Amino acid sequence: MDFKLELVPVPVSDVDCAKTFYADQAGFNVDLDFSHGETFRAVQLTPSGSACSIAIGVGVADTAAGSIQGLHLVVDDIHAARKELIKRGVDVGGSRT
Repeated sequence: MDFKLELVPVPVSDVDCAKTFYADQAGFNVDLDFSHGETFRAVQLTPSGSACSIAIGVGVADTAAGSIQGLHLVVDDIHAARKELIKRGVDVGGSRT
């Protein structure tokens, strides 16, 4: 039996700001942006080439904003990925090499 991790809820305090960051700066694809009234909004975003997405929004998780830590985004070339994120306006920490 296969067990596939396909969606991780990521609690955020500002859905539009987080969507802009993940889509416009980090380059994730926006798969879904769905609202139902004032109490539910789900935005699903997927990094290019990934089988796993994140879900941000209102009513998608009962945990505090910023409470998820330690998720890893895996890339083939860390230096190229860092350059790409900087080009997109992401505040990336200093290089150690």
